[in-house]
Amino acid sequence: MSSENALAELRLTTRAEHERIEHVLRLDQPMPLERYGAILCGFDAFLRAWEPRVHAALPERLQPWFRARRRGGFASADVEWLRAVAGVGPVAMSSRLAATLPLGDPAEAMGSLYVIEGSALGGRVIAPQLKRTLGLDQGRGASYFHGFGGETGAMWANFRTQAALEIGDSSGNTARACRSAKRTFAALIELFSPLAPPEPEQASIHVEPSTQIAPALLMAYGALRAESTGPEPAPLADIHIDLPDKDESGDEPTLVELPMDGGEDDGGDTQRMPL
Repeated sequence: MSSENALAELRLTTRAEHERIEHVLRLDQPMPLERYGAILCGFDAFLRAWEPRVHAALPERLQPWFRARRRGGFASADVEWLRAVAGVGPVAMSSRLAATLPLGDPAEAMGSLYVIEGSALGGRVIAPQLKRTLGLDQGRGASYFHGFGGETGAMWANFRTQAALEIGDSSGNTARACRSAKRTFAALIELFSPLAPPEPEQASIHVEPSTQIAPALLMAYGALRAESTGPEPAPLADIHIDLPDKDESGDEPTLVELPMDGGEDDGGDTQRMPL
């Protein structure tokens, strides 16, 4: 497997998790300041545990490269700014999930980095909205999503290059990177699950009576009704239907006599209907 195919496999393998975390966080929608503060506290707690573990999993030659792109300090600064200036108190969020992710080698580290590095791209859309709706900006509560500003695109391209080199052509490395990315997404989804919107109730479904059911039986139980723009017809009276075991030819009956209008007791007409 080529290195470019490995990155494509990362994207394909984590598509469902990517969509799920977007649904949970809804960062592309306006939100109250308190909800935004809770999201920042979640990233702050996660990155405090995650960044040292990724640093340790990378080879020494890549550790300076990683230190230059860490964003955990931005999240911590935003949480403090919201507390001191906006009066939004911190929300307790657990770092347990980040502390238990499998980050034992460079391939697993790169798979997990794929998730966090990719989230920086979303900041290019989220940061302007935070400024427009909440009045937040870089250095004023929105440093994490502002990230590296105009350098974000170039840093993402650089990450892709480095990840391709570290994962290489090995199918084993690719598999470990994909598992690590999926687990990182799953950890974030679980961390932020209390902020997820409630699932909509399923609407009731009206099922029309099957056309395969014998019309005579449907009429007998009032399940069929003639189409009419007039007033609602009166409920059908109780009808007793005797079903013969054999018809005149000795075969199983296929027709039944149904009373019409007044019914048999009133001398009304009957109609033969198929069973």
